[in-house]
Amino acid sequence: MSISAFLAQNALPIDNVKHIVSKRFLDENGQPMEWEIKAIDSAEDEAIRKSCTKRMPVPGKRNQYTNETDSNLYVGKLAVACTVFPNLNDKELQDSYGVMGADALLKKMLTPGEYADYLNKIQEICGFDVDFRDKVDEVKN
Repeated sequence: MSISAFLAQNALPIDNVKHIVSKRFLDENGQPMEWEIKAIDSAEDEAIRKSCTKRMPVPGKRNQYTNETDSNLYVGKLAVACTVFPNLNDKELQDSYGVMGADALLKKMLTPGEYADYLNKIQEICGFDVDFRDKVDEVKN
């Protein structure tokens, strides 16, 4: 057995995925536009998760705290981090929807159903084997 299979240069790359998120965005030929989605690594996911976690005091217990993760903020930031195209940080695109920030833009662009489907696709691409709702519940704890 050799450890060389685990070396970074020997690991198979994770290809970006093209996916039609909505049939409402059409190209010049009238075809639905494909979005490009990438998987992020665990370190980036952890950084996103930490940025969405706050220390909250435990009611009735002095000097004791618990971590609480804002699951809506987490999934929004995860979706933004995984979106390659369209560029959600594009000022012109944000201005056209009257929002500031990639997370706000994504939520404004998509209907609730499209957004939920998009989050499920991101879950699949990032390799989550459990239902995304289960993952969000895990993040909360």
